[in-house]
Amino acid sequence: MLEARVAQCLRLSHEAQQQGGLQLAATLAQLQGELEQLRGASRPVLRLAPADALLEIDLEGYLIGWNHGAEQMFGYAEFEALGQHILLLYPPDDVQASAVELLPVQAEVAVDVLRRKKSGVLTWLRMQRHAMFDQAGKICGMAVRLSALAEPLTDIDKVRLHARIIEDSEQGVLITDADERIVSVNSSFSRITGYSPFEAIGRTPDLLRSGVHDVEFRAKVRAAMRGHGSWRGEIIGRRKNGELFPQAVTISVVRNEYGDISHVFSLFSDISVHKDAEARMQRMANYDTLTGLPNRCLLNQLVVQGLAEAKRQETHGALMVIDISRIGSISDTLGHEVGDQLVIAIGALFRGALRDADILARVDNSKFVVALLHIEKREHAANVAQKLLNLLDAPIRIDAHALYVGASIGITVYPEDGMEAPALFRFADVAVAKAAQTIEPTFLFYREDMNRRAKEHLRLESEMRLALGDQELELHYQPKVSLINGQIVGAEALLRWKHPLRGMVSPGVFIPVAEETSLILELGTWVLDEACRQIREWEDRGLRMPVIAVNLSARQFDAHLPARVAAVLERYRVRPDQIMLEITESLLMRGADKVIEIMNELVAMGLSLALDDFGTGYSSLAYLKKFPISTLKIDRAFVIGLPYEENDCAIARAIVTMAQQLRQEIVAEGVETPEQMRFLRSLGCDQLQGYLFSPAVTAVEFEAMLGEGRQLMLEEIM
Repeated sequence: MLEARVAQCLRLSHEAQQQGGLQLAATLAQLQGELEQLRGASRPVLRLAPADALLEIDLEGYLIGWNHGAEQMFGYAEFEALGQHILLLYPPDDVQASAVELLPVQAEVAVDVLRRKKSGVLTWLRMQRHAMFDQAGKICGMAVRLSALAEPLTDIDKVRLHARIIEDSEQGVLITDADERIVSVNSSFSRITGYSPFEAIGRTPDLLRSGVHDVEFRAKVRAAMRGHGSWRGEIIGRRKNGELFPQAVTISVVRNEYGDISHVFSLFSDISVHKDAEARMQRMANYDTLTGLPNRCLLNQLVVQGLAEAKRQETHGALMVIDISRIGSISDTLGHEVGDQLVIAIGALFRGALRDADILARVDNSKFVVALLHIEKREHAANVAQKLLNLLDAPIRIDAHALYVGASIGITVYPEDGMEAPALFRFADVAVAKAAQTIEPTFLFYREDMNRRAKEHLRLESEMRLALGDQELELHYQPKVSLINGQIVGAEALLRWKHPLRGMVSPGVFIPVAEETSLILELGTWVLDEACRQIREWEDRGLRMPVIAVNLSARQFDAHLPARVAAVLERYRVRPDQIMLEITESLLMRGADKVIEIMNELVAMGLSLALDDFGTGYSSLAYLKKFPISTLKIDRAFVIGLPYEENDCAIARAIVTMAQQLRQEIVAEGVETPEQMRFLRSLGCDQLQGYLFSPAVTAVEFEAMLGEGRQLMLEEIM
């Protein structure tokens, strides 16, 4: 390298000049000129103090630059240093294979290093490093700046500095002599306590005593003041104005040359702000921000403590989960501020009706939990539950609104149902979910069979999700038969689950579970898709297809339903008039105006709509005439008693008459006997479904029926 050649020549320069080596000197001058040209644009610009040393080293660690400050600092002349390795300046016991100066580092980072002078004296220096680059932009070495560290403080300087630090400290400082008389305080002491130095010096620290600490606590503090180890902790002090305040305190002693205590000093801080913040954080962690009631975290702690006490005392208790109805709809309609005020009012009502020892918590938007930590018997929990339900019978007034809400309550008791908090909470949740299935507000106790059903529901849900991907689901088709000519005029597609181990699982078992979860949406999508696929397959084989009815869950009925149906029809090239969508009366309770709008869109697409299980739920006749429904289906509950049950006959006659007036087609479900069929036909019923003709059959069997032209022999039955 060029730098190495220069370094070698520099080591010889002094000797060469002494011996008259003009040729060597000329070569040196030439090489040094080339070196300056090479490094001219790449040497970093450094701000140097007059006493600072500037060294330049190549990538192998050899010195190629040595300024006057380096000569003064280390005692080596330039010609002595150039060409030497940087380890020349290292302490004898610190010679390493790699030099610190060559390690990559940010330019602004300074480090303290120990270096050796020519005389052998070791000195601490502050070092900064900067990379040097050649004309090609590559690193060719390092520029090293070394500065002398400041001289240590004198004893007088230290005393002055320490006094200034104590006086300006944010912590209060209190110093007493061996007789516990205050001899010195700082400005923060006066700021925190309100006592000036004049008022404090000469008195004892008892002027700050609050009187709230017990004898044992004061003994620990006294022991620290007598030299039995330092003490750190929190103390409640009293300011000059009488106000109590929390303080974090450290107490230590100072001993003289004989080991005797000469002074005691206390460092303390006012932690009122920290305590207030801690209290706020504790409240946020343990209390509901809206109602101020305990939240789930604090409730769990209190219940665990209550259960431990119940085990010791062998007492009884109960947990009640209360699910308030209509909170969400009220918030959506009147605004969240009204909803929040309603929740606050309900919490206040419940709290006022409970004993002081009873725990009331809010654990969710519309859920409260009551823990009755001591009851004499199971019936007492029922009395409390009924009392809380009665509170909600009257309207709750929020601003100008009189709001009605209801509630479902699930109750679990201990030790009967268990003594572990997580299990009891789970049992109460199971009970409240069961209670919520009833129309009227009610309470329900947990029983083991509820838990078994809940576990069975979870297992079924998991297995159904697997069934969707494992092709365990299939559609069966129950024919619809005309009561005019006995021919098949349609069919209802019914979902069936062929479990690999349990065989056919009844829809009455798995459909309610699916309805409770989002799984019903996936099942509904699969049914529509499979029905359209099957229709396309039949049509491609030349089979003349009647209308296929597909059941819709109320949860599928949203603004996107028409688009989803249209996409499936287009995918399989199925005409809209080949599909009938069957809905139940429960759908009509979900806001008639929105439902009608979606219905009209479906009908405009060419689809027909049927109202299934008519008469078993809630339906408004005022709205019924507005719905674009083409078919009413009489539920089998009103068919089974025909023609002998007077009430069933009256209901069936009324439904048929009403449907005829509305120009709707009438289908009777569950027809099993010729007598039922004859009565329905005499009323003017249009179609029937039921075992009299056929149960639901597989796609292959239904195809065979259509191919054979199978029909109901009306005259023979008559």
